[in-house]
Amino acid sequence: MNLTHGLRRTAQINANGVATGFEGRHRTWGEVAGRVARVAGGLRELGAAEGERVAILSLNSDLYLEAYLAVAWAGAVIVPLNVRWSAIENRDALEDCRARVLIVDRAFAELGAEIAADVHGLALVYADTGETPSGMVAWERLATASDPIPDAMRKAGDLAGIFYTGGTTGRSKGVMLSHGNLTANAFNALAEGLFDASCTYLHAAPMFHLANGAAMVSLLMSGGSNRMIRAFSPDAVLTAIQDEKITDVLLVPTMIQMLVDHPTVGDYDLGSLRRVVYGASPISEAVLDRATKALPGVEFVQAYGQTELSPIATLLHWKEHVGEARAAGRHRSAGRATLGCEVRIVDPDDTPVPAGAVGEICVRGDVVMMGYWERPEETAAALKGGWMHTGDGGYLDEDGFVFVVDRVKDMIITGGENVYSVEVENALAQHPAVAQAAVIGIPHEHWGEQVHAVVHLAPGAEVDEAELIAHCRARIAHYKAPRSVELRAEPLPLSGAGKILKRDLRAPFWDAAQRNVS
Repeated sequence: MNLTHGLRRTAQINANGVATGFEGRHRTWGEVAGRVARVAGGLRELGAAEGERVAILSLNSDLYLEAYLAVAWAGAVIVPLNVRWSAIENRDALEDCRARVLIVDRAFAELGAEIAADVHGLALVYADTGETPSGMVAWERLATASDPIPDAMRKAGDLAGIFYTGGTTGRSKGVMLSHGNLTANAFNALAEGLFDASCTYLHAAPMFHLANGAAMVSLLMSGGSNRMIRAFSPDAVLTAIQDEKITDVLLVPTMIQMLVDHPTVGDYDLGSLRRVVYGASPISEAVLDRATKALPGVEFVQAYGQTELSPIATLLHWKEHVGEARAAGRHRSAGRATLGCEVRIVDPDDTPVPAGAVGEICVRGDVVMMGYWERPEETAAALKGGWMHTGDGGYLDEDGFVFVVDRVKDMIITGGENVYSVEVENALAQHPAVAQAAVIGIPHEHWGEQVHAVVHLAPGAEVDEAELIAHCRARIAHYKAPRSVELRAEPLPLSGAGKILKRDLRAPFWDAAQRNVS
């Protein structure tokens, strides 16, 4: 099984079905199949032989999906680059994976040319409308003038993509995922009822991020329909749902919050929307409640995982968000192991712990990565015993529901007590003045570490440090409540995947220290 299987099948059984829609341009699966075979031939001529790396630095578009397919059709390896990275970071990734081709759109044409000047032998392809910049090959020329080539028919064990991690807790690594990894994840999701052939899915989350990529690959397998917007904004999402009759969308919690709090959300016809999948970071109960109120009749499904897991490990279905399940607190969990995955919790000695005990979440299954690109020692540590060690702290209840309490590295130890930041952040999020909150540990002479909150206030809101601390103490143990609060008028820094960059928030407090914990 490989990434192009779905294209071959869907072009056969649904050639006239709408495959993609972007900025008024719609193409059928038959049209996409013809274009992919030609682009693959053009990429081969540019040096993308079997196993070579082809990177893409672009906002969302229908051509991004074509790139995934064309690279796989040519037998090469896709490398989606983070659109929020600097030129230095993206150049490092290109040099690390030794890419032969870089695909850019108009937003990154200038940056691509700058990077290519420093990376020897890198061919540039322009995948957008308008005049093709000097020194680049036009995507449309590849799609219309190149000779089509047969599918390389990569095997399940062949490398399909290198996905550089977001780097929220450390230096980015290239995660190697095989064709088998990605298709296994797609079939797991389909077996759970997600992204089937009836789905019209909106690519609103960045397409370089594998959370969105997981939906895309599932749709390639099922033959569902794709719509794209260049980048997330509440207005763009709401307009697309209304105009394109979107049924499904994947959003991170920060996007859900912006969407449902948008002042004109009630002005749009959102009746086609049936499901919102969310993930990448926990969602506060307050935001979830506002979302279900603003989008009545829409089911919310949480997906938990990471890039190294292709990326889904567990799912929390809508039925677990409501009724008796909610009363039992299951809506606070990340769900249960998805079909095709096993989950266990281990202690620091890698010994499984009993239900209810906090440890590191580990996952086993066909979705587990091949390894980190040219990092054998880190690969061995992550895949110890055949289980992916996620670096996330959590516990399993007696019914197999996974409760994620924090990144292991984000745990705060204050006065000998463990504090998991997600619990404090959930308490803060229930205050009406709080738009965003991140909780970190900062050095403290007496307690070792002090619980510190960084809060972005909602527009027009006013609140002081003492009120927020008192608010938390009314909801959680006093030792868990922040001892200090930093109020910010501007939003907190986010990674390209929509996660708050706690590393950046910690840096001013720990830069002078020899280690990042006390």
